[in-house]
Amino acid sequence: MNIVLNGIPTEVAEQCFLADLIAHLALTGQRLAVEVNAELVPRSTFAHYQLAPDDRVEIIHAVGGG
Repeated sequence: MNIVLNGIPTEVAEQCFLADLIAHLALTGQRLAVEVNAELVPRSTFAHYQLAPDDRVEIIHAVGGG
């Protein structure tokens, strides 16, 4: 199925959960925020949040510093 990931059309598996996408991108365990269709998705729901065709996913990395 097709989604839009950070503005880029991307093909993912038909049964793709948000946690699967994050693992595929090698981002597991990193500090990040995820929005799907302009709605913030809590980290606690990543494993249960199933993506749908044409979802617009934005993944933002938290960067520390001072």
